[in-house]
Amino acid sequence: MAEMGMGKGVTAGKLASNVQKKLTRAQEKVMQKLGKADETRDVAFEEGVINFNKQYTEGSKLQKDLRVYLAAVQTMHESSKNLKECLSDMYEPDWYGKDDVDSIVEDTDVLWTDFHQKLVDNALISMDTYLGQFPDIKSRIAKRDRKLVDYDSARHNHSSTNKGKKGKDGGIKITKLERAQKVFEEINEDLQEELPSLWNSRVGFYVSTFQSMAGFEEKFHKEMGKVSLFCPLTVLSTCSKLVVIFHAYPLNDDLHVGVTEKSMDIEDLIPHLSLLATNGASEAVEMPPGFLFKVTTMHDYAANDSDELEMKAGDIVLVVAFDNPEEQDEGWLIGMKEGDWIQNKESAVKGVFPENFTSRL
Repeated sequence: MAEMGMGKGVTAGKLASNVQKKLTRAQEKVMQKLGKADETRDVAFEEGVINFNKQYTEGSKLQKDLRVYLAAVQTMHESSKNLKECLSDMYEPDWYGKDDVDSIVEDTDVLWTDFHQKLVDNALISMDTYLGQFPDIKSRIAKRDRKLVDYDSARHNHSSTNKGKKGKDGGIKITKLERAQKVFEEINEDLQEELPSLWNSRVGFYVSTFQSMAGFEEKFHKEMGKVSLFCPLTVLSTCSKLVVIFHAYPLNDDLHVGVTEKSMDIEDLIPHLSLLATNGASEAVEMPPGFLFKVTTMHDYAANDSDELEMKAGDIVLVVAFDNPEEQDEGWLIGMKEGDWIQNKESAVKGVFPENFTSRL
């Protein structure tokens, strides 16, 4: 009946043995602290334990901060979704680009969901797996420390009680000492190999984790930029003028929202909206003054005059407004090659060309 109260598989003899071990270890530690018994020390191992504890602490903090970051991503996802849906609801059906706005709402939601899931799969789960090995090693370090005390205690007991004694009793004491030494050394040898290896593994793990996160973030922002670049969010009618607000997400490392506001005549608005809807991310490049739209050259065109633009099939031309609209002849446009503008800006060659040689992008 007495054994039943101590739990399944626990006998009075086992309980007494455990109590005796704890008492012996406590006495040994006291003797060592008082300087009455020598203590086995391993400076290299102790440094390994210090590194282990530091690594575990830093990893746990990183895991916690990663979870906070993921929660923030989730919150941003919800906020972005709510904002986009609100703007979509406000965007009246007869406004230009209504279908595009609705599509953007769906696409951004998919991008946020995918971004969050990739961070979970490739960062958080990896972090959890990495930290999952620490509790077992920590437990074995504690066990190693206990077995070291047992070993020291066995040495001291053998030294004090068996000086000058030989024979059967002495043989028994040596066997207990050897057994304590063997148990300690088995655990100690394994940890001597594992701790330095675990400490060195942190470099590769952190590099891999941060590279993955950076890659996912870069791809997410680029894809988000392609979806939202120059999206007409609000069109406000003011008599014969329209105030158009565009949000642009430049595709570079310095990610930020660039907001531009421009007032224009209604008849001038349509080419701009058409351009923004078709050209996508390429419009991150600054356009020349008076820029209207892009065309691609379908056939070679040899300039017949100094004010004409020489073109080859496949050239992309940036069409701009004439300085004096009265100078524009029917069927002719004026502009410059896109590559020339990107390279030379204001020094780019500008000239007129026949519209029927080109196709509007």
